[in-house]
Amino acid sequence: MATATIKRLTATLKPTVISATIIRRKTTSAEYVASRARDPTFEKLMDKYRNLLKVISIQDLILATATPASESNNPPSVPLGFLNRLSQKLHLNRGATAFLRKYPHIFHIFNHPTKFEPFCTLQLAALEIFDHESQAINASIPLVVDRLVRLLSISLTKTLPLRAIFKVWKELGLPDDFESSVIAKNPNLFALDDGNEPNTHVLKLVSEVDKSSLIASVEDWRLTECCREDCDVDRTVIRYSFKHNYPPGMRLRKIFKAKVNEWQSLPYIGPYEEMPIEGTRRSKFGTKKMEKRAAGIVHEFLSLTVEKMVEVEKISQFRKWFGIDLNIRDLFLDHPGMFYLSTKGKRHTVFLREAYERGCLIQPNPVYEARRKLLNLVNMGRRGMLRRNAKLKNVGQSEGDGLEEVENYEDEELEEAESNEDEELEEAESNEED
Repeated sequence: MATATIKRLTATLKPTVISATIIRRKTTSAEYVASRARDPTFEKLMDKYRNLLKVISIQDLILATATPASESNNPPSVPLGFLNRLSQKLHLNRGATAFLRKYPHIFHIFNHPTKFEPFCTLQLAALEIFDHESQAINASIPLVVDRLVRLLSISLTKTLPLRAIFKVWKELGLPDDFESSVIAKNPNLFALDDGNEPNTHVLKLVSEVDKSSLIASVEDWRLTECCREDCDVDRTVIRYSFKHNYPPGMRLRKIFKAKVNEWQSLPYIGPYEEMPIEGTRRSKFGTKKMEKRAAGIVHEFLSLTVEKMVEVEKISQFRKWFGIDLNIRDLFLDHPGMFYLSTKGKRHTVFLREAYERGCLIQPNPVYEARRKLLNLVNMGRRGMLRRNAKLKNVGQSEGDGLEEVENYEDEELEEAESNEDEELEEAESNEED
């Protein structure tokens, strides 16, 4: 009788255990990404950013042709045919010409007077924003130096590959000539050495940095929480906690909350602390500590960026150097209260949730503000541009204004339709890749 009862209980319990194990094991990376809780605020922001990234890519190509002011007074420009040939690499589904015409506040297409072919240049408003951003970057050189020192301090060997830093130079707010304007001008801090592979270099921290000056950004939040009068959390728990803010509508089960509370109180080695070489991952407890250290490192990395966001592929370049033995994308998905992963625009971009409120940085900086001005121009599209054609020249002023308003309204509808079609194309291509 007892044996039969045990068999019955085993039969009822066994499928539950097996199914829980199999579901997690058979879940592919693409399925894990697709099953994440969406945050409409960040998704809307990335809808705007994906077009901004394309605009910046074209802007960089145009500005790369700039000549010294002493040699030419003409603004930088590139042949339209050159941009059309790069349409696929720039992810311009309808070609460069159609994309440029969507943003007349930023780009201007004209016929070159001597080369007799269409060229593209930047509008005055876009050039002013670029100058504003450049001035903000140059004014923040001390902060840039501090960011590089912190990144090198996180590295286990106090070195980082130069190619990895080149990938995130915009995210870190570095000037485009940072090798000469930052690295070469601070020989007491930085040095360039040859890498293990041919024609590669590594950036090295050559001087000892006072550990007391290297305080992780999360410590500011912990200090604020401890000083709150209504704080009802044990200070020993806050000592190892991170701020969590979950996507709206995400269901938080009791088991999930219990695991988060357990994880919050787990001690870990901070990003600027020396990590033991052996014995950390030999136990389950050691594995959890390594995972929390990895979360602390990427949290600090995002805190050092200008816009508190970065592409997953770019931050993955630092994984080995930071001693992160985990899949970084899965790490972001495992902690939806700290990070938000978006897949808009063929890119996996991660945001630091606590740094944003209603799609904007809570603590903006001058470089971020300059880039948001360019984003505002992108969001304007064709709006506000009054196009006059030959048919309006012989029409009265009042009639002409009315026709122009109709044209603007039609342009806005066309722009919205093209944007929706582009989004459908990109999502279809992204699904094929997954």
